[in-house]
Amino acid sequence: MRDRMNVYFPPELLKQISELADRKKLSRSAIVEAAVASFLSPDGADRREAAFARRLDRLSRQMQRLERDVGLTAESLALFIRFWLTITPPLPNDAQAAAQAKGRERFEGFVEALGRRLQKGQSFLREIPEDIRRQGELPSRRRRQILAPLW
Repeated sequence: MRDRMNVYFPPELLKQISELADRKKLSRSAIVEAAVASFLSPDGADRREAAFARRLDRLSRQMQRLERDVGLTAESLALFIRFWLTITPPLPNDAQAAAQAKGRERFEGFVEALGRRLQKGQSFLREIPEDIRRQGELPSRRRRQILAPLW
């Protein structure tokens, strides 16, 4: 048994309901009933909330990976620069032109190798195990001895 209810819709909404009913070959009452049932259904809101929660969790994990990768990259670059500046002696003026030419040649090789790795989808950051950077873990004695001059 169904009860009758009179409802007033704006003309443009009524037009959309009529067009949908014609396309789906349903009555306008069936379309409105389904829309109201969907609106009142607690499951719909729960499903949307669960979908948002899953998406937010995924975004949080992606942000954590990005933060880790950026931090690792910055630390690696800083350590490399400090190490390079520490062990590289200054060049005499007459050797600078040859060193610059060799540097350009090596840099071109580096860019080519980087391009090949990126085309293959390889990433150095993915090769580094997550457990290397555990919170609170102190470097080993040997690692401290090697890196001490750089700190």
